[in-house]
Parts: sequence; structure tokens; C-alpha cells
Amino acid sequence: MPKYILPVEVESLEEGGYLARSPALPGFLVQADTVDELLHLSPGIAQALIESMQEKGVPLPQELHSIKPPFRADLLVPV
Repeated sequence: MPKYILPVEVESLEEGGYLARSPALPGFLVQADTVDELLHLSPGIAQALIESMQEKGVPLPQELHSIKPPFRADLLVPV
């Protein structure tokens, strides 16, 4: 199964909670109460969108590239 690096923008909402979206994947929108929950939910939602696009024969956005090790990725570490 291919793996993809997806740039995600996270913002805090005035009414509380957080919102994530990605300019690289149309339709990707995740809302959660905490950043940890947001990061936990995001891969599954992105995977479902990508699989849906592939099943419908919709080309993946050019900004979305398949990767294989070795690769570089940022890691969010709570301290």
C-alpha cells in the first residue's frame, strides 16, 4: 500500500477545538476537541478520501506524492 506525505494546516477554533485542512487534498477537513484527537483521526480520513478518488478514477492532486523509505517527516512531540 503506498504511503503519502500530506501537508496539514491546523488552527484553533474560537468556539473551542481544532480544525485541520490540507491544500493538497480537496475535501480533507477534520475537526476535534484536542490536537491529539485531530492527529489520530486525520490519517483515516485522508486514506478514505484518497481511496474514494482512486475508486472513482479521479486523479490524485499533483501535490500528493507517494513516498518510500528513506524519507523525511516532521513529528509532533508533546512534552
